[in-house]
Amino acid sequence: MPEISPEVFFQADIRLGTIRRAEPFPEARKPAYKLFIDFGPAIGEKKSSAQITDAYALEDLAGKRVLAVVNFPPRQIGPLQSQVLVLGVHDRQGAIRLLGADGDAPDGARVS
Repeated sequence: MPEISPEVFFQADIRLGTIRRAEPFPEARKPAYKLFIDFGPAIGEKKSSAQITDAYALEDLAGKRVLAVVNFPPRQIGPLQSQVLVLGVHDRQGAIRLLGADGDAPDGARVS
């Protein structure tokens, strides 16, 4: 990957949010869930599609704190308009693990 400057990196608006609910997304080409994430009063609730079915049970997602890019343009994924890009990393088995934050930072807190 090419080196980038901090100024370029910080153009991505990465915020902390809480998953309020998750739903099956059978219309997605690859197995995925619909996530409804609360980013606090300034940003509100946003939707995302996440291919995390290998690592997370649907019922375990509500209340999970996640990091997401909130300033990418919306992307149409089947019938869902995904409004944010939830961040994750691949584990040793190839499943995507969500990135979050420790502590009591509020929903909407910006990565700095």
